[in-house]
Amino acid sequence: MKDLVIAGWTGRDPVARDKHIAELEELGVPRPASTPIYYRVAASRLVTATSIEASGGESSGEVEFALIRAGGKSYVGVGSDHTDRKVETYNITVSKQMCDKPIAPEVWLLDDVLPHWDSLVLRSFATIDGKRELYQEGTLTGMLPPAELIERGFGKAGMPDGTLMFGGTFAAKGGIRPASRFDYEIADPVLNRTITHGYEIVSLPILG
Repeated sequence: MKDLVIAGWTGRDPVARDKHIAELEELGVPRPASTPIYYRVAASRLVTATSIEASGGESSGEVEFALIRAGGKSYVGVGSDHTDRKVETYNITVSKQMCDKPIAPEVWLLDDVLPHWDSLVLRSFATIDGKRELYQEGTLTGMLPPAELIERGFGKAGMPDGTLMFGGTFAAKGGIRPASRFDYEIADPVLNRTITHGYEIVSLPILG
């Protein structure tokens, strides 16, 4: 991938969107200047690794669907917008650059799922204090559809080849919390298939 974009506050439902904004405000994160908003991130941050390293213990993942344009075709996958929550409180754009962005190595053709897009399910599990628990879950009825999301971010020309865009997330059950492991998936109940991936989080010491 040549370009990585992270779309934020992409909720179709303003109530659910505002809930996620309020969730972040509780952590000291300022409200966005606009909704949705599109953050550019270094494409080198994309990884398919099963372990990442992050400074300190205040980062966390969040499951997102990923729209991909490559070789003249469009695909959908699933990844985690792993973010440093402490840095996020004073600069969201900088926080997006602080952590690797894990993504599952498997993708689906976008055209194969567009007819039943709203039925796709995003789900994540966080391992906290040794216990694996459901962290996020929801159908894509809650998110802006691909065509609208792409047009708002890239205009009528669409996403350029070599671009991957994370498409948004859901509020965390019980609030945003760090974890030692983060598993995430996108499920297609119509075609009866699921893409799953996960990674360990290794916290590096902050010595000053």
